[in-house]
Amino acid sequence: MIVVTGATGNVGRPLVRKLADAGEQVTAVSRNIATTDAPQGVRQLRADMSEPESLKPALDGAATIFLLTSPDFLANGNLADVMAVVRASDVKRVVLLSSQGVGTKRHPSMLEDVVKQSGLEWTMLRPGNFASNAFQWAASVREQRTVNAPFADVALPAVDPDDIAAVAAVVSRERGHGGAIYTLTGPQPISPRQQAAAIAEAVGEPVRFVEQTRDEARAQMLGYMPEPVVEATLGVLGTPSAEEQRVSPDVERLLGRAPRPFAEWATRNAAAFT
Repeated sequence: MIVVTGATGNVGRPLVRKLADAGEQVTAVSRNIATTDAPQGVRQLRADMSEPESLKPALDGAATIFLLTSPDFLANGNLADVMAVVRASDVKRVVLLSSQGVGTKRHPSMLEDVVKQSGLEWTMLRPGNFASNAFQWAASVREQRTVNAPFADVALPAVDPDDIAAVAAVVSRERGHGGAIYTLTGPQPISPRQQAAAIAEAVGEPVRFVEQTRDEARAQMLGYMPEPVVEATLGVLGTPSAEEQRVSPDVERLLGRAPRPFAEWATRNAAAFT
C-alpha cells in the first residue's frame, strides 16, 4: 500500500489517481478530504501532519509514504515527529516532495536531513517553480483580465504538477530509486509575461500584464507563506542562478517523454481563469 499525504492538492490529487489507475492500493490522506476527492477503491482518511499521531491509522499495512509538507506545516509542524510515527509503522520507503531550492541553497535542508536520518529508504523530488503557482492570478484574470506579478521578463522552467505526480508515481512503485535525488522542471524557461500570454491564449481573450514591485509582491505573498519562504521565493523569481534556469533531464528520463509546457497546463486549467 502507498500512502499519499496532501492528497487533495495540485500534486497529491493526480498522484492518487495515477497510482490507483496503475492498480496500486492507495490511502489518500488530507486535513480536508472528501469522499469525492479520490477514485473508487482508494481509502481516504483525514489526518494532519501537524498532529503526527493522527497519521497512525493511515500507515497500517503501508510500505511507502509520499510526504508533502504544506506552507502551514513548514511554519508550525515538526517533520521529526512525523518521521518518528512513520518509523514505528510498517513503512519502509519515503518519497519526499522537497524543493529545488535545497540543492541551490535557497532553502534549508532540514526536511531532507530528517528523512535521510530516519533509517528508511528515501527518494527526494526537488521541483522548481510550479506551473500551478499561476492559480494565484485566477481571480484577477476572471474579473479584470489582468495578471499582476513581479520580475516580468525573468524566465524559469515552470514544471507541471501533473508531471511531478507522474514522477512520484514512478518512484513510489518501482524499485531502484533509493537514495536518489531528482530535480524536476518544465521543458523550457518561461517568464511571467509569457505565462500571461499563454493564459490569454487558453481563455481566448486578451490578458493585460501589470508588473509589481518586489515590495508589492512580498506583501502579497506574506499573506499565505512564511517570511523565510517568501524571501527565498522572491530570490529565485527575481535573481535566479544558472542552475535554477536550467532544464533538468530528470522528468524525461523517468517518464520517457518530455515534460509538459506551461501552455498545455494553461489550456488544461482554462476553466479556472474564465
